Amino acid sequence: MTSPAAKLDRVITTSKTATKSAQENSNRSWQGHRGRFLDAKNGFDVIACEACGFAHAVPLPTAAELETVYREDYYRTEKSNYLTFAREDEAWLRLSFGDRYARFEELLPQDRRRILDVGTGPGFFLATGRDRGWSVQGIEPSRQAARHARDELGLDIVEGFLSERTVSQLKPCDVAHMSEVLEHVPDPAKIIQLVRSALEPQGLICISVPNDYNPFQHVLAAADAYPSWWVQPPHHLNYFNFDSLSALLEREGFEVVGRDTNFPMELFLLMGDNYVGNDTLGRSLHGKRKRFDLTFTRAGRDDVRRTVYRALAEAGLGRLAIVTARKRS
Repeated sequence: MTSPAAKLDRVITTSKTATKSAQENSNRSWQGHRGRFLDAKNGFDVIACEACGFAHAVPLPTAAELETVYREDYYRTEKSNYLTFAREDEAWLRLSFGDRYARFEELLPQDRRRILDVGTGPGFFLATGRDRGWSVQGIEPSRQAARHARDELGLDIVEGFLSERTVSQLKPCDVAHMSEVLEHVPDPAKIIQLVRSALEPQGLICISVPNDYNPFQHVLAAADAYPSWWVQPPHHLNYFNFDSLSALLEREGFEVVGRDTNFPMELFLLMGDNYVGNDTLGRSLHGKRKRFDLTFTRAGRDDVRRTVYRALAEAGLGRLAIVTARKRS
């Protein structure tokens, strides 16, 4: 049965694509990847790839081409303020991460508390788990971020990219977690396969990605001619929503058991606060969403906040698509 969100998305997409030129609506192909053209930016096309089942940029850079960017440059140039902002946001990040651990603890027995975090960043996700009694390990390609997680937080970190070589350095785990990783890699299916090999039977995988080409974004494009601001190749190569991410996990041997999200930042745009390209306003509005979340905590009602976000996720809305799935035998 088609969900209400999927029906809404189809209607809005149909309306949007009806206004595109014949050239924009044509299919594009590149080395076995073929699909309807969605956008173009920075010398890349974005297509709804029929082979992959999700939208992605073409041409896709190789893993080798991306390695230098993410090992050395990403946190120094593209995300030069990331570590500073992450420290400022630590309480809010730990609240969000705590929601994910609560989901895992709902789904696993108490004796299964080993977690692997792929793309650890500065380490706050793993620190949150350690404080809850979990055994934690991470893998992170950025030297700057890995150093913070290892030296400042005292975490067990493998420095490097997840690969057939590095996966052998990882401990078996009951949960594998990837937060905003899959949008950056040229072959998401391969990454999921590697993670699956580290998971114990009936273990969980939790993947968080930007929820792109979602109904709110389509509304903004149709009503106010917003450009596709979320399209940012080559740093964001892949563009998922709840359904395409769930379908990918199902194909790779998992059964989806939960969907979650966070505050839909597009609400600010719908209310007239255009933060696109305005970092100062964007940071101010980010402060408002932090206050929204933390107010529930101060009131002792995190259950209400989680209920709201899970309902949004089921409707295909929310800024992140967070999907939890169980490894099939």
